Amino acid sequence: MAASSKGVTRLLIDWSSGDQQALIKLMPLVYGELRRLANHYFRSERPDHTLQPTALVHEAYLRLVDQTSIRWQNRAHFFGIAANLMRQILVNHALSHRAAKRGGTAVKLTLDDAVGVSKEQDLDLAALDQALTRLATFDSRQGRIVELRFFGGLSIEETAEILRISPATVKREWTMAKAWLHCELTKTVMSDETS
Repeated sequence: MAASSKGVTRLLIDWSSGDQQALIKLMPLVYGELRRLANHYFRSERPDHTLQPTALVHEAYLRLVDQTSIRWQNRAHFFGIAANLMRQILVNHALSHRAAKRGGTAVKLTLDDAVGVSKEQDLDLAALDQALTRLATFDSRQGRIVELRFFGGLSIEETAEILRISPATVKREWTMAKAWLHCELTKTVMSDETS
C-alpha cells in the first residue's frame, strides 16, 4: 500500500499543478477507497435509502474534481476532503428527502458504539450533523476528528496524518468528542420523545 499511497500523492500533486492526465490516472487508484468510504456510510443508513453507495461515490468524485483551489498535500488529505463531501451529500439528501415528505418521518441513522449511543437508538442524520456542527463551533479539531473517524471510517493513524497531530492526541480528542456527542444526542432523543 505504501507504493500505492506514494503514487496517489504524486498524482494529486501533479493534478494540483494543472496536469489533467494525472486526474485521469488518479480515478482508478482512488475509486476503491472512495467506494469503501461510501460503504462505511451506508452501513449505518436505513435499508430503503434512495441514494446508493455508487451514486454517493460518483457525486463526491464530481465535487472533488471541481476543487480547483485545493493544493492537494497527500492521499490522506484527499480522502479527508472526500469524507467531508460524502457527509455533506448525505445530509443534504436527508434534508431534501424530509422536505419532500413535508412533515413525514425523519430520515434515520443508527449510530454504532463509535459515538457511544445504544444501537437500539435511531437518530436523525440531520440531528447528528447539527450536533457535530455545534461541536465544531467550540472545538473544531474534535469536530474534524469525529467527521474523519465516524463518517470517513479513517483509522486513528490516518486521522492523525490528515490533521498533522499525534495518534495519542487523536485518541484523547476522539474520546472527549464521543462523550460530548453522546450527551448531545441523548438530549435530542429525550426531547423528541417528550414532544
